[in-house]
Amino acid sequence: MAGAQGTLDLRCRAVDIEGMRRTVVDTVAQTPPLRMIRAFALADGGALVHLHNVSGGVLGGDDLRVHVAVSADARAQVTTTGATRVYRHRPGLPDAGQQTTFSVGAGGLLEYLPDPLIPYAGARYRQATRFDLAGDGGLFAWDVVTPGREASGEHFAYAALALESVVTVDGVPVAWEKIALSPADTTLAAPAALGGYRSFATLLMCRGCQAPATWMALEKTLAALADESTVTGEVVWGASTLAADGVVVRGLARDARRLTATLPLFWRAAKHALYGQEAILPRKIY
Repeated sequence: MAGAQGTLDLRCRAVDIEGMRRTVVDTVAQTPPLRMIRAFALADGGALVHLHNVSGGVLGGDDLRVHVAVSADARAQVTTTGATRVYRHRPGLPDAGQQTTFSVGAGGLLEYLPDPLIPYAGARYRQATRFDLAGDGGLFAWDVVTPGREASGEHFAYAALALESVVTVDGVPVAWEKIALSPADTTLAAPAALGGYRSFATLLMCRGCQAPATWMALEKTLAALADESTVTGEVVWGASTLAADGVVVRGLARDARRLTATLPLFWRAAKHALYGQEAILPRKIY
């Protein structure tokens, strides 16, 4: 049996409704197991979108493609209906994978806030995520990777993870990261790997057309918050500016719940600094 070839293509566009700028979401293409449940209107005129995998997880051989276009002046908050569970690899099939691409037009804003990635024992998974911003388009995006089914005592039992993320602003890369983890070949607890921690997180915060001083000030604010949130031996945080147009926050923790509980604090501080607005966690549907 071959893996699924799922596709989800969404367009988020700004429209004027009764004198207020709102974002509507159009489904361009949708094939199982991927689908959008529905879009909810947000108080700021944006749209909340839930991405859903109807199969309950990513199976061996699956090749999933997601594309979300946020047009000029539109605002979209994109989340998932649950953790991305990657099941055991099926012999004879390609590695499971998902490619997700986002484009954000000038004046647009994307907040990509998925639930954690949970690779099951024997899983082989490749994930590529790309964000292309234009003009003063903005981005807040986090990613949390766990060592497996922690509640069952499963740590680093997966076969391989290959993770890639890219951010461009007006076609120029400002962040590009590749991570390859193979527990059978590398001791992930070693100081040169995860150093005794089990889960890790990344939060990217970008917006074009901002003065360099904006990012230096934001780095200072987030670095102070990182120091306050670090607990030696349990969780460690750090913040730094990107090559241009953004700041990144990274975290390592023995328990992924420490990461998911603290990421919103960094997001809220950054959104207030860059937009003067409150960051509100997405409402979940199951």
